[in-house]
Amino acid sequence: MGPPPACEKHAKALGFIEETTMNTGAVQERVLREILGRNAETEYLGRFGLRGATDRETFKSKVPVVTSGTSAGERKLMPTIHEDLDRRTLLYSLLMPVMNLYVPGLDKGKGLYFLFVKAETKTPGGLLARPVLTSYYKSEHFKTRPFDPYNVYTSPNEAILCADSFQSMHTQMLCGLIMREEVLRIGAVFASGLVRAIKFLQLNWKELAEDISSGKLSPRITDPSIKECMGNILKPNPQLAEFITKECEGDNWECIITRIWPNTKYLEVIVTGAMAQYIPTLDYFSGGLPLPCTMYASSESYFGLNLKPMSKPSDVSYTIMPNMAYFEFLPHDPAAAPPSSSDSPPPKLVDLADVDVGKEYELIITTYSGLCRYRVGDILRVTAFHNAAPQFKFIRRKNVLLSIDSDKTDEAELQTAIDSASLLLKRFDTSIVEYTSYADTKTIPGHYVIYWELMGKDPANSPSEEVLEQCCLAMEESFNSVYRQGRVADNSIGPLEIRVVENGTFEELMDYAISRGASINQYKVPRCVSFTPITELLDSRVVSSHFSPAPPQWTPGRHLQTFVLLLLLLLLKAFVVQIYKPSFFSFSTIGNDYEEDVVDVEGEVETPPQQAEEWWGRWRRCGGRRLGGGRELD
Repeated sequence: MGPPPACEKHAKALGFIEETTMNTGAVQERVLREILGRNAETEYLGRFGLRGATDRETFKSKVPVVTSGTSAGERKLMPTIHEDLDRRTLLYSLLMPVMNLYVPGLDKGKGLYFLFVKAETKTPGGLLARPVLTSYYKSEHFKTRPFDPYNVYTSPNEAILCADSFQSMHTQMLCGLIMREEVLRIGAVFASGLVRAIKFLQLNWKELAEDISSGKLSPRITDPSIKECMGNILKPNPQLAEFITKECEGDNWECIITRIWPNTKYLEVIVTGAMAQYIPTLDYFSGGLPLPCTMYASSESYFGLNLKPMSKPSDVSYTIMPNMAYFEFLPHDPAAAPPSSSDSPPPKLVDLADVDVGKEYELIITTYSGLCRYRVGDILRVTAFHNAAPQFKFIRRKNVLLSIDSDKTDEAELQTAIDSASLLLKRFDTSIVEYTSYADTKTIPGHYVIYWELMGKDPANSPSEEVLEQCCLAMEESFNSVYRQGRVADNSIGPLEIRVVENGTFEELMDYAISRGASINQYKVPRCVSFTPITELLDSRVVSSHFSPAPPQWTPGRHLQTFVLLLLLLLLKAFVVQIYKPSFFSFSTIGNDYEEDVVDVEGEVETPPQQAEEWWGRWRRCGGRRLGGGRELD
């Protein structure tokens, strides 16, 4: 795997990777036995007649493959157990031993990582629901983590755990500037998050420099815990403030990362999948520093790691660790026609050790926390094997058209938003002839761009600037809560833009596609474009541009209301995707660049209402077990 490890601890971690991947088949059988054995008496498995069986053949023949059954793009809830934190910590503990093989000396400095918590809500039964990373950062696993010279952050826990995004970002950036010569690596979870951090520096460097010069925090920082911890970090340093002013006051921000943090060896962010669109921006800011993608995980589970982290983003492959969950794979042929009827037999699922190099699959998982033969929605391509464990390249999220940050918008949701906006055009006898879209990441934050070709009966009665702006807002109101949270709370998505193009533009678009070999009989207008010549053609025909005049409505608990209504429908259909209490949760995915809410089903419930009492009672009747192997409820 490269040069020898740096220390005995790293040697043990690398040995664990080798041993586990050499016995992929046996480890997978053990994982499935453990999951099924723990849950043999649950209501969900009981309805399929497993009768305590824990072998693969019985499991595959009796338990169906499921999806979330919820609307595309909407945030979903899924269960988590305390043992999941152990599993996440285990995977994290493998990352630095691998990285240190390629980048030695990481124990000699610190990491500037921009990490944030997000809003929390309560389920109708009183259980805490929050994004998976927020759950981890607020856990004792993170807050009381033992000292590790290879994982020292510049950001204090108080800044990471501050719910106010401005105060958190300001403090984390301030600490990074104060310790700039100690910083060896810079990162965030998503590439978009690191781009936002640099944009924050562009907008707020004067205030940050003033803090450093005076040794006093900005009056805008009011969080008591931050003020207390920064008392030990922030001291007057006029020389550093002068340096920051000199570097930031001009218009040239090329290589700003290496100019301010000269010892930075790499940027650690997710740049696969939808995040690949931020690579040019990061290259500009960093002067082309390496962009290692270290791990593959989601809200549902933790999957694997990159054993060659310094490879180019386009060459990244993740080695699946067979001890993380039970993995199956649905063959996916991008060139194949859809099934001729709903009666067509589904393709046979393939086990982890039996996938073929070069083929694409959709990931399906069975987890310790309750998901059972669940379709994650990630499309992966097998690139090689490490010992007996396959290595996968992340291809894309299934059915996703637009994504700026953690948002995912598919074609159906985009069409619904278009329909909502088009209602505002009816009184002007105007209709949308055609449309397409693209995710514009040249702006910071990025934003959705929608191209419209309009047709009106009376040019004198065409929709005004104000009406088209309201169309932008109507579309945003139609999008899912993940998008709206990005617009309102996280400031990770900019206002939606509608660009009206000349009549005949989409005919030109078809002509261009045909000139490149497309069939005129099979041509369809693409609902999302990214090919530069096409976006340039569309932009050259723009006659007016309009932005959403205000953020859409969003509150932390709003998606739970939708969830409860959907829940009632699922109960009527007896649709099940979960082991604990089939009618209580719904599930979906984040792929490798998306974050969902998780529900701590092992957490304490504060004075649970009647729904929760009924839920606990039904869980007891299902066996009263904690899937993580902890104490029984009784």
